[in-house]
Amino acid sequence: MNLPNQLTVSRFFLTLVFVSILSTGWRLANSAGLLLFILAGITDYADGEIARRRNLETDFGRLMDPLVDKIMMAAAFICLVETGAFHAWVAITIISREFAITGLRLLAASKGTILPAERLGKHKTVWQIVMVIFFLLLLSIKELAGMGIGSAGAWWWFVWRYGGAVLIAMALGLTLYSGCGYLWKNRRLIMDGGR
Repeated sequence: MNLPNQLTVSRFFLTLVFVSILSTGWRLANSAGLLLFILAGITDYADGEIARRRNLETDFGRLMDPLVDKIMMAAAFICLVETGAFHAWVAITIISREFAITGLRLLAASKGTILPAERLGKHKTVWQIVMVIFFLLLLSIKELAGMGIGSAGAWWWFVWRYGGAVLIAMALGLTLYSGCGYLWKNRRLIMDGGR
């Protein structure tokens, strides 16, 4: 297994540790989760760069890299629902879009066609990552400052509520817009796939 694929596999295990830590009652769970999520993001960037620069792209990498990315993001969104960062329907909408596009790509692959990622989809991913880091960072600040549920400062609640709302709107809007656009652009494949 080459280095990019090892990084992909390591990101999967980092995601498992990330979920395990956030699910505990440990006092520094959110801070550790933030560091693990950032580390996983770095491995995501690194495996793609190394694979392209060293010409190490493989079928395993083409299949598993985006799948592990989706698992990582889905895990983060599901864990953040429990913190009250956003409602479950936000996470469900985003995760559903990701798996719908993955299904479309698998359908295309079964017909010998490769559907590349589009620029808008990459922007969507960036905003999703920023949103996750934003909430994990605020949770980390809160736990490092020793703020209890009722003792968070007014600034913290303002940033959490209104800053979070802006990021949720951006990530959700781009997720829906890019997903609908991608499905519409490839509607012929969907219609032909039902035959």
